[in-house]
Amino acid sequence: MAKNSKNSRNSGRLKVAMIAPPWFEIPPSGYGGIEAMCAVLTDGLVNLGHEVTVISAGANGTRGQHVQTYATPQWERIGGLQEELFHMAAAARALDRMEVDIVHNHSLGGSLLARGLSVPTVSTLHGPLTDEPGDYYRLFEKSASYIALSDSQRSGADDINWCATVPNGVQVADYTYRAQKEEWALFLGRCTPDKGMHLAIDIARAAGMKIRLAAKCNEPPEKEYFRTEIAPRLDADVEWLGEVHGHAKTELLSRAKCLLFPILWEEPFGLVMIEALASGTPVLALRRGSVPEVVEHGVTGIICDTAEQLTYALKEVSDIDPRKCRQAAVRRFDASVMATRYEAAYRDLIAR
Repeated sequence: MAKNSKNSRNSGRLKVAMIAPPWFEIPPSGYGGIEAMCAVLTDGLVNLGHEVTVISAGANGTRGQHVQTYATPQWERIGGLQEELFHMAAAARALDRMEVDIVHNHSLGGSLLARGLSVPTVSTLHGPLTDEPGDYYRLFEKSASYIALSDSQRSGADDINWCATVPNGVQVADYTYRAQKEEWALFLGRCTPDKGMHLAIDIARAAGMKIRLAAKCNEPPEKEYFRTEIAPRLDADVEWLGEVHGHAKTELLSRAKCLLFPILWEEPFGLVMIEALASGTPVLALRRGSVPEVVEHGVTGIICDTAEQLTYALKEVSDIDPRKCRQAAVRRFDASVMATRYEAAYRDLIAR
């Protein structure tokens, strides 16, 4: 299964099998943070001269080669065990016919393939690792290696087989930069309590600033949260936009005075934060999860410990220079930076 590539390591060119989850296309047309990251990384690796084969559901919109597991992405059954197992079985069959140097997995079941492969398997872990998720990954001991998105995520299970920490990246050039901002704050994310949308509304209102809400809201728990916590707060100073993507999303990010990110959980990595920075938009966030690793306090945003502190910070957000936000995004989170870091992790695993 997954025969070693004969020439790529000697020539410097790596052959990478990239296993994405089965839920959305690569890249996704709307919501799908993991799939978006897989697409950006694939193109970044191709730009570095490597050969990447994406194993995913639906159509392929990357510059890599493609093996399709499902003809249609399984977003209506997201999280389903049967769909995950079928996807991994199809991936295993595809790997039987491939010559690769490394398998890079982003799906829950990818670690199950590791023991049967003669090439290294590395999984980027995209979720929290407390309790059951951490116990699952510990079962594989040395047969699979793992990459964290942040040191915060890694600290939740520091005894599993980590090999690197690589922050997510975006194609910064795809984001519109504006130095002149409008007088409203933006919330962008999912309509769930842990994202703190209700707090974002309360913070903006207390500071006397309008806020626009752009969020995915189509699953039953999301709809219930909207009904009980968000709808009662809507008024002239709070605009509900629903889910946005594409040009509409980049316009919002570039025009907003700031991104409000009052998360209420230890988020491994908030992709929306670097999307805001790429747009020259400062991030105002609570000190949870990866926030201190992404936002440079006083330079690209303001980090606070309470919602009340964020209210006062919102009045001072004009002190943050949009140019420094964009420059930090290019320097730290551009797709080329992420791809180079993954290339180094791949080579280290292959050498070992």
